[in-house]
Amino acid sequence: MSDQLIIFDTTLRDGEQSPGASMTKDEKVRIGLALERLNVDVIEAGFAAASPGDFDAIAAVASAVKNSRICSLARAVESDIEQAGAAIASAEAGRIHTFIATSPIHMQHKLRMQPDQVVERAVQAVNQARNLCDDVEFSCEDAGRSEIDFLARIIEAAIDAGARTINIPDTVGYAIPDAFAEMISQLLVKVPNADKAVFSVHCHNDLGLAVANSLAAVRAGARQVECTINGLGERAGNAALEEIVMAVRTRQDLFKIDSQINTQHIVPASRLVSSITGFPVQPNKAIVGANAFAHESGIHQDGVLKHRETYEIMAAEDVGWSTNKMVLGKHSGRNAFNTRMEELGHHFANKDDLDEAFAKFKDLADRKHEIFDEDLQSLISQVELSPQEERIRLLDLQVHCNLGKDPRHASVVLDVDGQRQVEMAEGDGPVDACFKAIEAIVQSKASLLLYSVNALTGGTDSQGEVTVRLEKAGRIVNGQGADPDIVVASALAYIKAVNLLNSNAKANPQETV
Repeated sequence: MSDQLIIFDTTLRDGEQSPGASMTKDEKVRIGLALERLNVDVIEAGFAAASPGDFDAIAAVASAVKNSRICSLARAVESDIEQAGAAIASAEAGRIHTFIATSPIHMQHKLRMQPDQVVERAVQAVNQARNLCDDVEFSCEDAGRSEIDFLARIIEAAIDAGARTINIPDTVGYAIPDAFAEMISQLLVKVPNADKAVFSVHCHNDLGLAVANSLAAVRAGARQVECTINGLGERAGNAALEEIVMAVRTRQDLFKIDSQINTQHIVPASRLVSSITGFPVQPNKAIVGANAFAHESGIHQDGVLKHRETYEIMAAEDVGWSTNKMVLGKHSGRNAFNTRMEELGHHFANKDDLDEAFAKFKDLADRKHEIFDEDLQSLISQVELSPQEERIRLLDLQVHCNLGKDPRHASVVLDVDGQRQVEMAEGDGPVDACFKAIEAIVQSKASLLLYSVNALTGGTDSQGEVTVRLEKAGRIVNGQGADPDIVVASALAYIKAVNLLNSNAKANPQETV
């Protein structure tokens, strides 16, 4: 049995399935490069058949990343597999990940297929994928609720057909650690050719057990874990990469294996994903939360000062917390700015892009005394739209509030398709009034699903980073804005979301692992 734990990151695929977490092609490339710096073994870059945009993003990640294997998901459908193969064609090392449901409830009600038909379809899919790529992974969707004998049967057939990784997903987050570990143990015994494949797990967090189930499976013999940065994913999310990696590395007395992850890049990767998706990391989140290594109790502080290991089981520096010390300001030069951006994982394609970003940095530095890494991440992570897509721009904003006086007023000036438009509105507060004024002009008729404000750093001059999530006709988008004035940030975020709604819609995958 291998002594290496393979880390399969699906932030760009399963993580993107979180409502509102869609990423642009350039953002996927940036995250892909951050995952490469982490030394992730396999990056699942997307679902090529989901949309032309997803196909292009996978191809872009495959071209940009050189040291990680690039994977595309595909249903056990001929056209899906063809597109997956084409999307990863430029990768230094590629993988096709094909799947079909194996639980009785999925086979009967979703697939409307008999077990024999499911096995036949699985074998056909693996054979086709194997002809396009020498690395094929096969997943049994909803394995957590599948019958063990049928799982053993279809896995044996998939391995015979050429699959070299077998994934056992707990698709609906139903599993309990002891029972899930027992399932993995039984499959390793029941499948005659199990020694010819790496067994993998992909756990969802519906019961808060994704990491626990994954670790239990590793102890039972699984040698690949599918996970995401910050535990991002649909519904309650996936197993968090940072928790899996650090649990295994910290408890080497129990796990006689380790991953190849460069843990000092964990925190920068976490911040990058958070800033791009608009999903803030909760302060008490393990490993990457702001309070993960904070000590307020006097007893704890005294113990840590005397000997760190009295209350810390790992060093903050080991996961990248030491990388946030650089502070830039209005006197900082272009070289210092560019160097720090490269350290944070952003490489400018050309001088014009650098000049544009540096100008934004200088503008922010004139309004904010100290610029921290969080400010820089936010500066770059705003979704860039083409001139054709950025139909609406904020020109001016004024709000009027008096304590105890109701209502509040907002006046906005927008550029809409080159035309200056002005509107005033009343609301329960300045942000509400601002949104109503904007909506009176743009007439998006979208529903506001989420309004979130996150202070990027400490201090009263901190930038407020606002996420606005809008929904219209089943399409969900995130708009982000950042500014020291949170009302301005809110307006920018709302306008960004409206512009995204007006841009080309992205199709959603029909099935997921």
